[in-house]
Amino acid sequence: MSTYGYAGKMLRVNLTSQTITPIPTSDYAPDFIGGRGIAAKVVWDEVPPETRAFDPGNRLIFALGPLAGIPAIAGSRWGIFGKSALNTPEKFCYGNLGGRLGAELKFAGFDGLIIEGRAERPVYLLVRNGTAELKDASPLWGKGAARTRDALKREWGDSMRVVAIGPAGENRVTTAGILADDDASGSGGLGAVMGSKRLKAIAIKGERSKIPVARPEELQQLTDYFRKVRGEAFIAWGMDFMASGPGTKKAPCYGCAGNCIRVTYTDAAGHRGKYMCQSGMFYLQWSWKYYGKQNDVPFQANRLCDDYGLDTWSLELMLGWLSRCFKAGILTEEQTGLPFSKMGSIEFIEALVRMIAFRQGFGDVLAQGLERAAGQIGGEAPSLIRRPDPYEPRLYITTALLWAFEPREPIQALHEIGMPLAQWVSWVKKSKDAYVTSEVIRSIAKRFWGSEAAGDFSSYEGKALAARMIQDRQYAKECLILCDWVYPILASKATPDHVGDPTIESKLYSAVAGNDLDEEGLYRIGERVFNLQRALLLRDGHRPRLDDRLPEEWHTMPLKRGVMDPDCLVPGKGGKITSRIGSVIARKDFEAMKDEFYRLRGWDPNSGLQTRETLERLGLKMVADDLARRGLLAGDESR
Repeated sequence: MSTYGYAGKMLRVNLTSQTITPIPTSDYAPDFIGGRGIAAKVVWDEVPPETRAFDPGNRLIFALGPLAGIPAIAGSRWGIFGKSALNTPEKFCYGNLGGRLGAELKFAGFDGLIIEGRAERPVYLLVRNGTAELKDASPLWGKGAARTRDALKREWGDSMRVVAIGPAGENRVTTAGILADDDASGSGGLGAVMGSKRLKAIAIKGERSKIPVARPEELQQLTDYFRKVRGEAFIAWGMDFMASGPGTKKAPCYGCAGNCIRVTYTDAAGHRGKYMCQSGMFYLQWSWKYYGKQNDVPFQANRLCDDYGLDTWSLELMLGWLSRCFKAGILTEEQTGLPFSKMGSIEFIEALVRMIAFRQGFGDVLAQGLERAAGQIGGEAPSLIRRPDPYEPRLYITTALLWAFEPREPIQALHEIGMPLAQWVSWVKKSKDAYVTSEVIRSIAKRFWGSEAAGDFSSYEGKALAARMIQDRQYAKECLILCDWVYPILASKATPDHVGDPTIESKLYSAVAGNDLDEEGLYRIGERVFNLQRALLLRDGHRPRLDDRLPEEWHTMPLKRGVMDPDCLVPGKGGKITSRIGSVIARKDFEAMKDEFYRLRGWDPNSGLQTRETLERLGLKMVADDLARRGLLAGDESR
């Protein structure tokens, strides 16, 4: 395997034995490239299904891609992976982060970390210039993630890059996340896994400043081309909730020329931190309603969640559910200890976050996660769960198949539908400089999603093929790991037809690693990793067909209003402007679409199980053999 683009080794850290061993990256790449691919292979090989998320035998993997540390091309994202307690049954899950820590790990000489075992007392991992050691973290235990990060920087220098957990991770709150430099946050419940291992933080400092590439002149040409095609920052109608103005400052990930919306914000009290997208708006409606005007409380709520180590997406769903339960008389202030009358205030969100993070009182119920908490309360409580999402399938039919096959919200895949359609809505509403017309959407659908029919969001036609193509492309992207805000470049103001270029990713990888790989070859790797993850989920208890499903409300409750666009506009047949208000995902049509998807995947449409032929075609014979022994392979007589 070429070492261009790669550091060439990963670290295996056994917290039980306190041993640290380097292993060659070539054990996993190029078949899985990096990121989610390598992580899924490690978990498949080393974490049997009987292993629980909080068992010492679970693996916690931090992984990069071969483009990390290379300037300008938006390739320095990184990921955290492992079996998570977020779902029932516990399953393989993942989180995706930006900032600078991923590039720093590459500069320190490593492509990833594989953490196993459990320390006797709290520790942190110190990685410096090709070496690593475990240090006592007892004085840091109980501190917030941001405060832990700051403490380690004071000890080892401000250039040290740190990822840490807060009290939520220490106390194994199922939705606990992690926080890294530049306020990069990762979800998927893996902060709780980190806490179960008594690993408080990882501090990293590298000595490299440049990653060797196989074909530097070709990479420079591609970088120039990328900048031209990518063009301006992604701006669309309905994004006015993003932080802007004199208190904001651009905060790109390492070496990125993607010109995205990632910013830091300084509030009136002088506190500064990342403030953007979902995490910046999850408490917005509540605080504006409570205070009657725009204020700094949404930013402060974001900072509280980051420091305590709670995932804001999960908390946003919980806030809506708590409010509905309170209004229905199912929950009271006396019963919960929560000041519902002050919902929207800083006092309410601080009380809620602290209660969950430390599992205090009613917080111990909520710390199990929304589904389990509602089930424990019983009665009408489970039926009051709602999942408002800007990319939900009642609005964008294609996303039904993206949601149904993932252990968590598949935000990377959802963006491939949601982003170009947000630009299209800008054109419909006559926003300045909007250029993504109905004709552009049809062209994007044909090039990226397999057919023009995939660009008609009033019909189920073409959506199964579109979902398959999106998944293969996105999984390849999650192996590289590339920025979700930038790739794939679906629309471009610089091209004659305003359609982007899906070949850039494979060309960048080829120029950096020296392994010639075309667009279809890259997608085959994405298909391989998608199938490996499917096998992992099945082995962990996911029931084919039965669990390939959507929340019941999306089948039964008509769409009333969009999160971003209240009019719920989409391009219909022939590009006609159509509203999806009043729509549901018809169960019969969803099942038919699912059958088509199984066939396109080369799986058995009756059982939803993978076939030996498909797995062996993808180089996963050992996976097929294992599934066959467990009765989880289509056509296996032992079933």
